[in-house]
Amino acid sequence: MYNPTNATNYRDFLMSSTFGAFLVAGIIMLLILFVVLYIYTSFAWYKIGKRMKYRHSWLAWIPVANIAMFLQLGQFNWAWVFLALAPILGWIPLLVLVTISLRRIFEKNNQSGWLALALPFVFVPVLNWVAWIVYLVTIGIIAWGKNKKR
Repeated sequence: MYNPTNATNYRDFLMSSTFGAFLVAGIIMLLILFVVLYIYTSFAWYKIGKRMKYRHSWLAWIPVANIAMFLQLGQFNWAWVFLALAPILGWIPLLVLVTISLRRIFEKNNQSGWLALALPFVFVPVLNWVAWIVYLVTIGIIAWGKNKKR
């Protein structure tokens, strides 16, 4: 005999397990994307540090230390990285300093300094994908492009 309660429970079980499988697959895909982007950006900044004759270019692989590397390559003191410890009130000036540093780094490597302004737009919801693409392409060109002298 047909029991509608069992059919409903079975259908709910199938729907929830399918949703769970897609959720897990999505999380795994995002994790893989994050790891690939981290390796790409770290390796690109490592190559940029080597190209600019920075003694500690291996700092590009360490999450907070790479900000100190950006600051030093942009001719700021590495100690400004401690602004990251102060939520919001420290993060905003640190973002400004890193953006200025990126501008200086880009200009030293014969790229437009205006491309560094893509970094703050990473936090704007509509423009963040465009800003990430501009940032990733620019550091790739600097890291592996031909080094032209001015």
